Amino acid sequence: MSSPCDHLEDDEMDLESDRYSVASSMHSVSTSATSHDWEMRSASPAPSVYSMTSSLRASSYREEFGRGINNYSEVYRLPADDEEFERLDFQHIMFMEVMGKYPPPLAEVLADDTPGVTKATLDLGCGSGSWVLDVAREFPHVSAVAVDLVPMQDANMPPNLRSEVDDVNLGLQHFYDSFNVSHARLISSGIRDYKGLIDEMAQTLRPRGLLEVAEFDFRVYDANKEPIMPSRLEEETPCIARWMNLVNVAVEQRGGEPDAANHLHRWTAEHPDLEDVVCREFWFQTCPWKKGSDPQSARDNRTGELMREDILAFLKSGRPLLLGSDIDYFLVEELEMEAMRELMEATSQTYIRVQTAYARRRPRRR
Repeated sequence: MSSPCDHLEDDEMDLESDRYSVASSMHSVSTSATSHDWEMRSASPAPSVYSMTSSLRASSYREEFGRGINNYSEVYRLPADDEEFERLDFQHIMFMEVMGKYPPPLAEVLADDTPGVTKATLDLGCGSGSWVLDVAREFPHVSAVAVDLVPMQDANMPPNLRSEVDDVNLGLQHFYDSFNVSHARLISSGIRDYKGLIDEMAQTLRPRGLLEVAEFDFRVYDANKEPIMPSRLEEETPCIARWMNLVNVAVEQRGGEPDAANHLHRWTAEHPDLEDVVCREFWFQTCPWKKGSDPQSARDNRTGELMREDILAFLKSGRPLLLGSDIDYFLVEELEMEAMRELMEATSQTYIRVQTAYARRRPRRR
């Protein structure tokens, strides 16, 4: 039988474990902090292996509408729980199939070709960590840093990867001139100033370093690849488009930039420190709705099957954002159920568009 002192020792051990294993998660929830408030910054422990103790979970998450939401940002309101990480892992596989694993210059940029210099990679808003885990494992000589609002949870985190807890809206001054690759994917819903983020990412790079961003605009497009905007919403409009427009509005009301994807080309091309800018767009069917039997239709339908699974999970992920934005519960329920039906029956001839940009940092002027 344990004594009160035994319980006290257990609690102290738990707190001590938190202090050493998750030092980089000690993050204030103040909304007035700036990037110069160094106490907001993670301690960058090495190795940064996180043990999800009860006290850490309590400080990192809170439950809203049945999902785990981060405690550190009122802007980003999509879940940060195991269910969401499973969705992001699946989405990563889909993106690799369609978009390729990495931008073409990445292997050259991260090559182990400079004696005495350790190449480094930064992944902002890493989510489940799928992308940065691949980089760390495939380039074991590279030092990789994963940044998100909650600590990464991976039982097999490689030794050259560390996880840091931070809100990138505070700025990245502590990372300036430190990385050969700076990467962000699908984080616009939590970013107050995406153009400013691109500037910050550019400054994290060493000369000729590689920047890559990828986003979608929280819109659904029709069969002619025209956006289904709120002004076009009619009774016969696909419910997935109506639901996604609600998400677009809710993200903007929270302070995010849902339309950032549509400006990536301009923001990267006009940045004075970036060159060799390449922009691409990828069209994903929302479900396997094409009727043709030709190879292209078969490939598109295969992508549609993958995107359908992603969207079905995203319908659940969006509930805390929508319901927390005071959108009528019964409207959310109705649109979610009808969107699921459309997707499963493959009656919605619609697309999602993902836009990407990558660029190199200019050499320093002599």
